Amino acid sequence: MKIALRNTKGKVVGSVQVRDDVFDAPPNPAVVHQVLVGQLANARQGTVSVKSRSGVSGGGRKPRPQKHTGASRAGTIRASQWRGGGAAFGPQPRSYRQRTPKRMRRLSLVTVLSDKVREGELVVLESLNLEQTRTKEMVGVLEALGAGPASLLVADGAGDGVFRAARNIPELRMLPASLLNTADLLKHRKVVMTQEALRKAEELWGRPMVRRRRQGAAPSRDGSSDE
Repeated sequence: MKIALRNTKGKVVGSVQVRDDVFDAPPNPAVVHQVLVGQLANARQGTVSVKSRSGVSGGGRKPRPQKHTGASRAGTIRASQWRGGGAAFGPQPRSYRQRTPKRMRRLSLVTVLSDKVREGELVVLESLNLEQTRTKEMVGVLEALGAGPASLLVADGAGDGVFRAARNIPELRMLPASLLNTADLLKHRKVVMTQEALRKAEELWGRPMVRRRRQGAAPSRDGSSDE
């Protein structure tokens, strides 16, 4: 398939041929959802911690006699029902990490990229060069492309001046093509990619994945390997 190629003024200067297996993949919302949940779970630190009754200082003496006071039995003032006591079943440090297969992450990525192309939210630039390294000029380029400041910029091949001008835009996210992921693609409505970034994405996710047999693994029944 072909995608329109634009310049920094927003005008169409031609078209670029792209791979169908990267930019025209069929929708697969189930895989996208599973990969997104795993990515967000892996971003959690899991370091929250509260003290239980064993971790709160004090409370070694029995606060009142067991009987003949008319009050309830109490063994320590650090129980969870007492003010200043420990938490009952509170959160403790844990790992939220989920293992997502590489094939699934790759399928989710090409699915979201293909959705961006079908919805007209992927803008491909012929090249990205600024006359002056100014944030105002970078904002003008994004507005000319119809992207706006809250976009995802994948500017492989652009000069250092582009990154210096774009880093002052608060809502703009900049990533190289090799670090594209499902969460960032879904978070930003518009995606602006240079032609070099487009070819890099095709190189990374367009080639077929080869499954290599682990060393020492038993061969298949027909004697062939998994390669």
